[in-house]
Amino acid sequence: MKKYKNIQYCLIAFLLSFILSSCENALDQKPVDSFNEESLFQDINLAEAFLYQCYDVMGGDREEVLGMREDLLSSSTDELLNIHRAGQVTFTKGNLTPDYLGHFGNWRYGWILWDFNYSNIKNVNTLLGGIDEVPTQSKADEDKIEQIKAEAYFIRAFNYTNLLRSYGGVVLIDKKFNLDDDFLSQERASLEETLNFILVDLDKAIAGLPDKNEIAQGRATKGAAAALKSRLLSFVSGELMNGGYESSNDLVSFQDNNRRQRLTDAKNAAKDIIDGKFGHYALSGATHEPPLNMTNEELMAYAENYSNIFLQKGAWNDEVIFGIQYLNRQGNRAVNNLYWGPNGYNCWGNNEPTEHIVRQFEMEDGTSFKWDKYNPGQINIREFTKTQLDANPELNPYVGREPRFYANILFDGAPWRDRSSTNNKIQIASQVDAPGASIMGAKSVAEKMQAIATLEPVITGGNDSRQAANQAWNGTKTGYYLRKMLDISIDGEIDNNENTWLEMRFAEVLLDYAEACIELGEIEEGITTINKIRNRAGLPGRSITVSQEQAREWYRHERLIEMFAEGDRWYSIRKWMICDKVIADFHPMYIYHFNDGVSMYIYNTTALADTRKWDNKNYWLPISRTEINKAPQLKQNPGY
Repeated sequence: MKKYKNIQYCLIAFLLSFILSSCENALDQKPVDSFNEESLFQDINLAEAFLYQCYDVMGGDREEVLGMREDLLSSSTDELLNIHRAGQVTFTKGNLTPDYLGHFGNWRYGWILWDFNYSNIKNVNTLLGGIDEVPTQSKADEDKIEQIKAEAYFIRAFNYTNLLRSYGGVVLIDKKFNLDDDFLSQERASLEETLNFILVDLDKAIAGLPDKNEIAQGRATKGAAAALKSRLLSFVSGELMNGGYESSNDLVSFQDNNRRQRLTDAKNAAKDIIDGKFGHYALSGATHEPPLNMTNEELMAYAENYSNIFLQKGAWNDEVIFGIQYLNRQGNRAVNNLYWGPNGYNCWGNNEPTEHIVRQFEMEDGTSFKWDKYNPGQINIREFTKTQLDANPELNPYVGREPRFYANILFDGAPWRDRSSTNNKIQIASQVDAPGASIMGAKSVAEKMQAIATLEPVITGGNDSRQAANQAWNGTKTGYYLRKMLDISIDGEIDNNENTWLEMRFAEVLLDYAEACIELGEIEEGITTINKIRNRAGLPGRSITVSQEQAREWYRHERLIEMFAEGDRWYSIRKWMICDKVIADFHPMYIYHFNDGVSMYIYNTTALADTRKWDNKNYWLPISRTEINKAPQLKQNPGY
């Protein structure tokens, strides 16, 4: 029978305390974290409760699980700007060191951290080391034990995958440590050894886990383990680990010159999921070619379908492979509406899309967006009168874009929650009580800004700008807010979302498969797979008869847009070794609406929203000085 029982991680502590309260005599022993090892393996229910604790800390802490944070991992890429703590995003500042890791050394990116992952690996090893001692009373108990073991292998593989994707080869531990064990004998394994270790755990997990219809929602399944395998193999097939960086260092690069085999393994792992070997998964929405010349209603329907993928509540749809469900009524909550929403709605707007990425979203017909389409060569200014706009609405750079643009980006004029009975639009632009026609024309950004500055006494900042009367300090620095994963039905002032963080979804598997196909020279298969994702998004498919170079460019573009703001980009730009090309200074978009109907959109490259700097050594995270001091035999990553 299919079960849709969500794991209530917030209840685990209560369950443990309840069970332990009936075992007071056993609590005189040495504890394992919050409970006693001897009592742990005397009761199958307590063992299962300990498994829940291992789930609970998969992401590093118990308040914000995995990627659903106040500060998104995407703010460590070219996708978003973290406006509150940009200086702590050390990856993009060129100042990441063993002594200063910023977000990569604290709870904000907890699921990445060395110590958090090893803390949970220790828990899992304790569970695996004693689970066979648990007394059983029935065949059902024996089956439960085997399932707990399979789930434990999945969790350990998940933690080790996070470590590998951040540090390369790491210390491999497959047993619980005793007090007399020699910790200083533990050395980092090679990248290849680390990969093989994880794959063994994943194969054990796949063999022992149930189908998604046979286990509580939120717990590991065959599909989840298979998707993690696909993710891992896709990552290690990238340029970074196959001779692209420090090729002679076996901690961060394979030594066998066998990238093609890793690509084949990645392709096969994804194909098994696509073929339904581990349960039914599918894209949410139609995957046939969208209609030509769609009406606005049809386009918005595609946008809404895409938005709804990330607002999972209750029973998940078939696109979700693994996620974490938040249930506010049980004391759990998702933070996104409060921390990511527009400041005019009493939100914090902490993760803001950049102009560079906004321009990557295509037009609704699948053609590339061109800022200078109506004024060739002028890539930083768009301006028009009301008469001109009425004749051609696409003069507004936010009109006529693909559905995912409207599902991902809150721009000036985007519909949102009512502030009043007459105002439900995002207001980033400044309203200027002066004629704009007088300063139109072919002027540079600097000249344009200087001319506008003279009108300062009659400029009123929009309610969602940094000149707003309400929480201006939270206003956007880029000219945009994040729309993805925000629930328009929830008042942003109240931290009461019940959304699911989608850690793995079917679209990622399709993208992994497409990439492997393209890199192996199977261009038609790769593009055909990409087209399924594009068609679901309301875009026409690409030509399947193109060069590998073009196919690769299309693929990387599609991954950027489809996985935007989900944390995927940090891993992608590293494995492709393109950080030096995409980590660059951010500039603000200024928008002015004049009282004579003139509008100006000015990408002000003379001003800075954030300063960025890249250092190649940051392709791999350093092991913190604290950890090196604990175990000085550990080799540090190159460059640190």
